[in-house]
Amino acid sequence: MNYNKLYIRIFVYLSLGFMASCIGNAKTTDSLSEPESLSDLVYPALDTENSRWFYFSSASRPFGMVNLNPDTEIEGAWGSGYRYKTDTIKGFSHIHAWQMSGVSVMPVTISVTNRGTIYKDFYSKFSHQTEKISPGYHYLELDRYQIKTELTSTTRVGFHQYAFPENSNAAILFNLNTMLGPCENMDGELTRNNYRELSGKVVMKPTHRRPKPFTVFFKVQLNTDIASIEQDEKTGNYLVNLTNPNNTEVLMKVGISYTSIENATYNLQNEIPHWDFEEVVFQSKKQWNGLLGRIKVEGGSETDRKRFYTDLWHALQGRRIISDANGAYPDNTGAAFRVGQLPLDENGKPKFNHYNSDSFWGAQWTINTLWGLVYPEIKKEFVYSLLQYQKDGGMIPRGPSGGNYTFVMTGSSSTPFIVSAIQEGLITEDLEDIYKALKKNHMLGGIMERAGYEHKTNFGGGFKYYVENGFVPYPIPEGEFGGHQDGAGQTMEYAYQDWTLAQLAKRLGHTNDYKYFLRRSGNFKNVYDSSTGWMRPKNLAGEWYENFDPYQHRVGFVEANSAQATWFVPHDLPGLAKLMGGQELAAEKLNKQFETAETMGFTAGTSHDVEEHPEYRRIPINYGNQPSIQTAYVFNEIGRPDLTQYWTRKVVKKTFSGLSPSTGYNGDEDQGLMGSLAVLMKMGLFQMNGGVDEDPEYQIGSPIFDKISIELNPDYYTNPTFVIESVNNSDENLYVNDMLLDDLPLQGYVIRHSQITKGGKLVLQMSNTPSSEEDVRTAQINANR
Repeated sequence: MNYNKLYIRIFVYLSLGFMASCIGNAKTTDSLSEPESLSDLVYPALDTENSRWFYFSSASRPFGMVNLNPDTEIEGAWGSGYRYKTDTIKGFSHIHAWQMSGVSVMPVTISVTNRGTIYKDFYSKFSHQTEKISPGYHYLELDRYQIKTELTSTTRVGFHQYAFPENSNAAILFNLNTMLGPCENMDGELTRNNYRELSGKVVMKPTHRRPKPFTVFFKVQLNTDIASIEQDEKTGNYLVNLTNPNNTEVLMKVGISYTSIENATYNLQNEIPHWDFEEVVFQSKKQWNGLLGRIKVEGGSETDRKRFYTDLWHALQGRRIISDANGAYPDNTGAAFRVGQLPLDENGKPKFNHYNSDSFWGAQWTINTLWGLVYPEIKKEFVYSLLQYQKDGGMIPRGPSGGNYTFVMTGSSSTPFIVSAIQEGLITEDLEDIYKALKKNHMLGGIMERAGYEHKTNFGGGFKYYVENGFVPYPIPEGEFGGHQDGAGQTMEYAYQDWTLAQLAKRLGHTNDYKYFLRRSGNFKNVYDSSTGWMRPKNLAGEWYENFDPYQHRVGFVEANSAQATWFVPHDLPGLAKLMGGQELAAEKLNKQFETAETMGFTAGTSHDVEEHPEYRRIPINYGNQPSIQTAYVFNEIGRPDLTQYWTRKVVKKTFSGLSPSTGYNGDEDQGLMGSLAVLMKMGLFQMNGGVDEDPEYQIGSPIFDKISIELNPDYYTNPTFVIESVNNSDENLYVNDMLLDDLPLQGYVIRHSQITKGGKLVLQMSNTPSSEEDVRTAQINANR
């Protein structure tokens, strides 16, 4: 890379931002300083020793269709992609998505000794010592070939820059028929269109989760001539030999599409019509800085700030765009594949992007809140994308892949996400149609009937029993049909999701539906066993599961044990506390769980694959997976906000602090969910019920920074900034004693969406001792209202 040229661009970019800041703050120029490049604070290697296929990103844009980065492991969905401890590059692939992969390439040099073996023996060692990674850019050196490689991208185009050794026989291997992460790539084709252009396609073989084949089409342009193309008879892969007489840096652009080669070509020409590699790196950095800059933090340590922006960076990726720049998209929901077309605006541009996504299971405590407040335009796009699936396939999905349903996880996890967007005012049109589509998933024939990855039947969800008897039995009498057939856990999820739908029914004046779903939301009480004080599975006859152990993992509870799952009543925690004998006893019980969990590091090991190990699965609170990530904020709802403040700080310090490839999210980051959670906990804002009530409510915790400035999107919210100041904040001063909102007292450790989004300042007076008993009583009254 021409670093001098890039640094000039960055200097100009930062200088323009600095001048704009001076213009907007002319009266306070003595306190101004050059704005920080927040993307430089991101630590991309975080938790990469434990990463799965779609976790790591480097040369990628936010939610990019192209997710270009090197792969060191390529077998299976877990333990694959860029794994920090593996020192061998096996290719640079363009797709790292939920159940999707494809277009893996590898620059090589050809010699007499390797020409006959290059198709099977082309991997190369590399060293982290010469590696450079930042959001939108990746540099590394292939030791075997002495090739210096650089990667960047736009949303739909990967951009490569290779410096081959002088006088070498430069070539690029297209590894189009291979196992690649979650799926096998097969039927790969590559055609030379002219001396500098190629086109091709790869078919992703169906998986257990994504039941249909899926094709990626691609267009390649090079800045040097192609001498020849060879295809290996055994592997079916291709070697593109290059003519590079001046030993210049080889540039390659790869545009992809899931609809056609023509649209891959359109994407390429639309997004990178030039050959300026440094310009694309610069624009990527600018885009990342723009999104990361929506939240400015002051105070804390340098490591705290770096980790915060790394968490925020993860909250803006993982889920991937699948529509083309012209709005064409793949629809695989019907009997036959078809190319759909997204609606266009008055300028002929798509009104929104279409997405591939893992489940929204756990989103109610993570991206629901963060995206709705800080990135409303992104949340709105995802809602419209989910609704597009419903228009095409008749059902709102809970985690689509390859343009089709996967039925990942359980319940109707998209309901809280969509309802919260409506309550926040992000979605204002066609509310009746949206309500009907959501309601379908909560009735017989809807998605609640299906267990995880249940493609061909609709028994595994046990939903008919939930409707008839008020609970899902464990086991389901009909047998095994999918994953996560965990009756008590399913009952609790359905109950919460019913409550969220009830809020939309109430808003739209559907009184009977509101009463019906509200009544069903109380079904969690049917799996509470007062004799043990825990949620407990029961069979179809209503008999409690025998030999019950509340710490036994995945026995009636989805990816959890009973101790973790018992607190999954985000819509009625006072009601849960009443079952437990009152708020004081409930708080005492939960506090003991936290004390035990602290000795185990608050997580079930350091990666998802060890969660069921006997050493870890008995943990009473697990911040390495979604089922119990709300528990520290439960105290706010049962009259002990001081314990919320205490334990959120403890969890952040132990679980979501530090910068290392060996740890980071201690389980599974899950496409922005755990990154978002970490951001919210460090900001001291949380939404227990997923933000689905009228004028959504945020619970106030204990921010770790002295000042947090949220830049509100002016297209959605009225004033530019909301500021949280924590006075006398420190590791010891973690308790919030007093709260002022725009100089007026704020009661109850809650703040409303409308109060935040009109802009202003929340001042928290921090102390090393909890608030007074009177303030706690106020919080208790608030919790019982």
